[in-house]
Amino acid sequence: MDLTGARWRKSTRSSGNGGNCVEVAANLTGIVGVRDSKDRQGPVLTFSPASWTSFVKGLPEQR
Repeated sequence: MDLTGARWRKSTRSSGNGGNCVEVAANLTGIVGVRDSKDRQGPVLTFSPASWTSFVKGLPEQR
């Protein structure tokens, strides 16, 4: 899978949690990439945009 051009981002809510974060690249055509922010050269999980949207909608609200 070609992830060239991926623009990785972390949630603005990720600060202060000791670095236990994931980064998401949602700018690629047909896939959403997810990786461990502490291991940027490590493996990347990929999802269809529809699957990623369903996952995010299923997360509990943060207050």
